[in-house]
Amino acid sequence: MGFFLSFLIEVGWGTDPASFLNLNVSHVIGWTFGNWQITLNLLMLIVLILFRPSFIGFGTICNMVLIGYTADFFCFVWKKIALHDFILQNGFPAKLAFFSISIAAFVFVAAVYMNSEMGLSPYDGVAKFFSQALPFPFFVSRMIYDLSFVAIGFAASFLSADGMQGSALGASIISLLLGPAITLVGKLVKKFL
Repeated sequence: MGFFLSFLIEVGWGTDPASFLNLNVSHVIGWTFGNWQITLNLLMLIVLILFRPSFIGFGTICNMVLIGYTADFFCFVWKKIALHDFILQNGFPAKLAFFSISIAAFVFVAAVYMNSEMGLSPYDGVAKFFSQALPFPFFVSRMIYDLSFVAIGFAASFLSADGMQGSALGASIISLLLGPAITLVGKLVKKFL
C-alpha cells in the first residue's frame, strides 16, 4: 500500500483520509510522514488494546509500521530518479495515468489486507470500534470518521508554511468512495482468500 500511496502523494490529487491528515500534520510539526504516522498509529493502537484487542493481528503491526515508511522511501526514490519531475512536467495526462493506476492498485491491496482477517490497521480498527458504538450503519459512521480526518488535515494545513499537502477535495471524494470500492473488491477477493 505504501508503494502506491507514494504515487498518490506525488500526483497531489488526494490520498486516503488518514494519509491526508498525516501528510498535513507531519508538515506542520516538521516530522517525516512515516514518523508521524507511526506515532498516531501507536495512539490509536492503545484504544484498540483497551477496547477491541480482537481487531489486532499481524496485519495491524505491518500496516502501522510499514506504510508510512514505505511511502517516504519511494517518494525519496521518485525525486532521485526524476519521476517526481516527470509527473510535474507532463501535467494532466501523466497525473491521470499515475493516479488511476495507483488508486486502483491501492484499493485492491487495501481490500486484500482488510479481508485477510490478519488484523486491522489502528486507523481502520478505531473506525470499526466507533461504528459499533454509533447508531448508524457502518458505511455512514465510516464516512463521518473519514471526513473528520480530512477536516483535521485541512485545518492543519493552515498552520503549515508549505500550505496544504495533497488535495482536500480529492481526499474527501476518496473518503466517500474508498469504503464502497474496498467492499466491492473485497467481495471478489474473499472468494480466493
